[in-house]
Amino acid sequence: MEIFIWIVCILVGLFLVGWLGLKFKPKSFPLFQSRTPAIQTVPLPAGLPAPVERFYRQIYGDQVPLITSAVITGRATMRPVLKGPTFQGRFRFTHLAGVDYRHYFEMCFFGLPLIKGNEHYLDGKSRLELPFGMTDEGPKVDQAANLGLWAESMWFPALMLTDPRVKWEPLDSDTAVLVVPFREDQQRFIARFDPQTGLHHMLESMRYQKSNSEQKILWLNETLEYRTINGYTFGAVGSATWINEGTPWAVFTVEDIVYNADVSEYVRAKGP
Repeated sequence: MEIFIWIVCILVGLFLVGWLGLKFKPKSFPLFQSRTPAIQTVPLPAGLPAPVERFYRQIYGDQVPLITSAVITGRATMRPVLKGPTFQGRFRFTHLAGVDYRHYFEMCFFGLPLIKGNEHYLDGKSRLELPFGMTDEGPKVDQAANLGLWAESMWFPALMLTDPRVKWEPLDSDTAVLVVPFREDQQRFIARFDPQTGLHHMLESMRYQKSNSEQKILWLNETLEYRTINGYTFGAVGSATWINEGTPWAVFTVEDIVYNADVSEYVRAKGP
């Protein structure tokens, strides 16, 4: 009986230590070495669907910035496995706008890196690298990565007006279709706008979850909070959810963003 009590106490103690370790937030990554230079603007284009125009006028007015790159730094909560633990983490995502990206992220325990991930989408090819030799790549991963490229571009939504390959199509008073390029083809999002505030709050798309997925799954990107960072207003807090999981696997909070830095080499590097 005494041994049983000791075993129970040890298990409870381990559980409490594990629970506490997952609650510690890591320090943010240091600020990216470059800062945003002066950015040129162009007039807000005419002929946009009503909810799209309403949204862009709120965040930009009549002039839209020309964004060529972005380095996004922040912290997140991430659940890598369905029904698994949710880790506190930090991330730095680098975009060559509308073309390439690099993701670097760390999932932490007691604020210290436990799992480090490098994910690249370069020249139309994606590759995810995790510890212990875990990787994922292939045509279905490329399809998913391109959707990720454009979903994350809502951190600099001007791109969806200034890139000539992108189109907005009307749907109803609070919804539009966002059409983006994918190789020689196109992909589509349903973009939903809040009827009260007019701000964009959801992107929906059909995305492959893994390289061996048989079918595409509904993928939701929800904007949870708008903030103004370095003079630009955008959805700085957002979640990503696979509909078959039911709850967000990640919630990202942007803490710093740098536009139009030279990232031609940085986007092909590894680490923070």
